[in-house]
Amino acid sequence: MSNQDMDTQLASIQEEFKVKSSEVKSITDVDAINDYFFNRKKGKLTNVLRGLKSIKDPAEKKNLGKLANETKIEILAKLDKLALEYKSTTAKMSNFDVTLPGKTPSLGRIHPLRQVQEELVDIFYSMGFSVHEGNELENELYCFEYLNIPATHPARDLQDTFYVKKYQNSDIEEVLRTHTSNMQVRIMEQQKPPLRIVVPGRVFRNEAIDASHEHTFYQMEGFVVDEDVSISNLTYVLKEAMSKILQQSVQIRLRPGYFPYVEPGFEADCSCVNCDGKGCKTCKYTGWVEMLGCGMIHPKVFESAGYEAGKYTGFAFGIGINRLAMLKYGIPDIREFMKGDLRFLDQF
Repeated sequence: MSNQDMDTQLASIQEEFKVKSSEVKSITDVDAINDYFFNRKKGKLTNVLRGLKSIKDPAEKKNLGKLANETKIEILAKLDKLALEYKSTTAKMSNFDVTLPGKTPSLGRIHPLRQVQEELVDIFYSMGFSVHEGNELENELYCFEYLNIPATHPARDLQDTFYVKKYQNSDIEEVLRTHTSNMQVRIMEQQKPPLRIVVPGRVFRNEAIDASHEHTFYQMEGFVVDEDVSISNLTYVLKEAMSKILQQSVQIRLRPGYFPYVEPGFEADCSCVNCDGKGCKTCKYTGWVEMLGCGMIHPKVFESAGYEAGKYTGFAFGIGINRLAMLKYGIPDIREFMKGDLRFLDQF
């Protein structure tokens, strides 16, 4: 074998090894390449090394032997590296049972407050109501003054309201809205009766947090304005809405209550769905659960909206979505909704 033939074969072996090593996908492939080049009987590099015996010139034999040995060492080093890499991968996979079913990735869930809100929206939409959104940062005119809540009213006290800032060159202050009723006059200014409106959204009150109170919670304001709207219309709408959201027929009871923007005002109670009105811990053994405040819209509110005096009547109600969700799902503590605990939220 001539010097030139040996050089050509060694170069060919290096190129062939480069191709084969790039196609390796497992430790089995590494073993196959090792056998292909170094098998004692038919290995491709083994046969080239054996051919050195036929070279008679000592100097030429020495040079070719050195070149062949360098090629052998280089290939063996790369094979060792590949073997180490794929043995490590195989070891990691050795404890994996490929017959086991795959893990289903966890999916996000709609927050229970959002679920109740969307159910309410669908219910009122089916009853002919339109849905509006409102300002969370509101000026005190729409949040208080236009709703017949003067500056001397207790609800204006700093203990209940988060005040933000005063408008430049004005005594009017911005507040975080304390109720979604802030949208009543805003919508009435833009639209004329007949009106059937619900406004879901987040509200804020500067209150101490306990099992039944939060500083941030959710409400849905609803109001109807038309000619000859009566209390019986209000009772019917509340009964239908509560029966649908609680998925069983309920009764509605109105008790006198004071809210500056309605006259007369009522506290609306719903028959307890946990005990069918017989009395339990949820309803404090009365058979009734306080659900919301409501009443006939005060003439002062119509006046603020620019409506003709005495032409229209209407009713308004405010549903506490957090309280409704607590009743619907049997949740004893309002603070659970805002904790962000996935163990709690995964139940919904």
